[in-house]
This record gives sequence, structure tokens and C-alpha cells, in this order.
Amino acid sequence: MTVHVFDTMGTTVSLRFPGDLPTADTLSGVEDAFRTFDLRFSLYRDGSEISRVARGEVPLHRSSAVLRDMYAEALEWHRRTAGAFTPHRPDGIIDLSGIVKAAAIEAGGRVLDAAGEGHWLLNAGGDILSQGTFRGAPWRVGVVDPGDRTALLCGVGFTGARRALATSGTAERGEHVWRVDASGEPTFRQVSVLADDIVTADVLATAILSGGPARCQEMLDRFDVDALIVDAEGRLTATPGLATSAGLAPA
Repeated sequence: MTVHVFDTMGTTVSLRFPGDLPTADTLSGVEDAFRTFDLRFSLYRDGSEISRVARGEVPLHRSSAVLRDMYAEALEWHRRTAGAFTPHRPDGIIDLSGIVKAAAIEAGGRVLDAAGEGHWLLNAGGDILSQGTFRGAPWRVGVVDPGDRTALLCGVGFTGARRALATSGTAERGEHVWRVDASGEPTFRQVSVLADDIVTADVLATAILSGGPARCQEMLDRFDVDALIVDAEGRLTATPGLATSAGLAPA
């Protein structure tokens, strides 16, 4: 296996291939895909377009089509999750970080596809997209234990040509998700979602974490995904599909 690693968007991205690395142009293309999203959408960059919108220097209706399209996609996810996913901070500022990293991963995958790479695994800070297999066997990835960041809860096998796994939780960044759980308490500590595309996986991991038990089953019923959930007491709940992939008992 060969590996290519680079830092971007405040995290580390790794690319794994069963055989040789792709060409330098292909790897640069993946890096450029992430860099383009970071330069436009990072609220940590004073000069980014979204920072200028947040400060009122650029009205939203005069922002780029790229930014407006991303905002529209985030609003559609807000509608589809009944508000559990939101592109707005509590102060009203537009914050697309809940969807941008996944979009960058997706764009990086398209670069690899266009280059004819049929087997790879892309991991951006624990959010993962895969294509093909690892030498004929499913790619297998670990889900970190939120109670011990040096340990894994389980390993998940990726069966199918294209698979994605995204995790949202509080162990690494604290309470960074705006909760809409009716209980008012952070009842879920970590949520991992397995899906066919990374945007769906990432958005729903955030939405289920935010919505808590009252909204969880509704979203699992509505979308064709599987989930592994760690509650505030450390108990695990796995849907049947993910339990099978991870070798866990479903609950």
C-alpha cells in the first residue's frame, strides 16, 4: 500500500492506494480541490469570501455562484432534516463548515476518478470516502472511541464500489454542534454514519448528533444510511447494516 499525506482545512488528509501512487499531477489536483474550498469557505481566513459575507462587506446576493450554490445545498439539508442540520450560527452568521469539508472530499474523489484511479481511500480528519477495494478485499477503517482517542470502538468494512463514513462528536472539539434535541441535554456523544456518498454521511452524522434520540429514528427511516451511536453514558447503538460491517451486535 502507498500513502500520500497533506495538511489542509485545519486537518490532515491521507490518500491510500493498493498499488503505486498516482501521478504527481493527480495528487496535486486533489490537494488543489481542498485548497480551493478552504480559501473560499473558511471563516478562519479573514480574506475568504464567506468571511467577507459574514462581515457584511459582500451581500449574499452578490457573492459568487459557488458560494450561493453551497448555501442553497445546505439550506436544502436544513429542510430535509427538519432543522437538525443548519448552515447558520446562533448569531445568524452563515457557517458552511458542516458541509464544506465533505464537498471538498467529494471533489478530491472526482479528481481521482477522472485520473482513472479505481481503488483508493481518502481520509480527511476521520471523514472517509473510498472507491473500489484493497487488493480484492473491502477497505476497512476504524471508528475512534470518544472516551479514549487512542483506542477504536470497531473497524468498519466498506462493501460496495463507493462508500463513505463520517463521524460527528464532542470528544475532539467539544460542544461545537448546535443541538436541537428537545431534551435540552447532549444525549449523544458521537455519531458515525455510513452512506454511499460523503456529503450525506457528514450532514446526517451532524444532524443525528444535534437532533438526539427524538430525531434519530426519523432520519434513519428517511435516508438509506447506517449509523453507530455513542450516547452520553458511553453505550453503543448500531443499525443492522453497520453492525454487520463492524462485526457488532445490532441494537
